[in-house]
Amino acid sequence: MDMFNLNSLFAASLSNDDYVGFTFFVGSMAMAAATVFFFMERGSVEGKWKTSLLVSGLITFIAAVHYYYMRGYWIDNGTSPTALRYIDWTLTVPLMCVEFYLILKSFGAKIGLMWKMIFFSVGMLVTGYLGETVFRDSNVIWGIISTLFYLGIVYEIWFGGAKKLAASSNDPHLQKAFRALGLFVLIGWGIYPIGYCVLPGNILHGVLAIETLDLAYNLGDAINKIGFGLVIYGLAVNSKNS
Repeated sequence: MDMFNLNSLFAASLSNDDYVGFTFFVGSMAMAAATVFFFMERGSVEGKWKTSLLVSGLITFIAAVHYYYMRGYWIDNGTSPTALRYIDWTLTVPLMCVEFYLILKSFGAKIGLMWKMIFFSVGMLVTGYLGETVFRDSNVIWGIISTLFYLGIVYEIWFGGAKKLAASSNDPHLQKAFRALGLFVLIGWGIYPIGYCVLPGNILHGVLAIETLDLAYNLGDAINKIGFGLVIYGLAVNSKNS
C-alpha cells in the first residue's frame, strides 16, 4: 500500500546530487537523535541541570521537526523555505539565549537577564524576517536593525552582565562552557548576518548562490544547536564530578 511506501515517506524525490536536500534530511535526523540523548541524560545530572538539558532537548526537537518539513518544501519547490526557517529560529534562538540565564542562575543571574536576551533575540529575528520577506526593497535598513539586536546579544555575553557573572563565579567548568557558548554566538551565529547580505540590493548579492546559502544554514544550524546542547551537557557532567 502507498501509505507504507518508505520511499515516499522518507526519501521523497531527493536526487543523488541534491546536497541541500541531503543536509535538510541529515540535519533533521541528527537533531532528532540529539533530542533523544538530551532527554535520556536528564536523569544522570543534578537537579539544577535538568532544566538546562530539557531546554537543550526542546531546541533540537523543534529544529528536527522543522527540518523535516523544510526538506519537503525544498524538494517540492526547489526554493529556500524562508518562512519555516524563521519559525524555527524564532522558537529555538530565544531558548538558546535562555540557556545563558540557566547556567548563571546559581551565580546570581536575575530574571531580567533572561528577558533581555529574549528581547534581543526576538527583535533580531522579527526585523530580519520583515526585511527578507515583507519589505525586501528596504532590506538593508531592516538588516542593520536586526544586526544591532544581534550585537546586543554579543555585547551581553562578551562584555555585559552575563560576562561579569561568569567571570566572578570562580568555577572553571562554567567559565570554559560560557566561553564556548559565547563562541557559538559570535562565530556560529555570524553566518546568518552574512547570509542576509546576499539578498537583492545588499552588499553580497550575487556572490553566493541560494543553494550555497541554504547549505551553510543547514550545517550551521545543526552544529550550533547540537553543539550548544553538548556544551551544556558537558558542564552538567563536569559540575557533578567536581
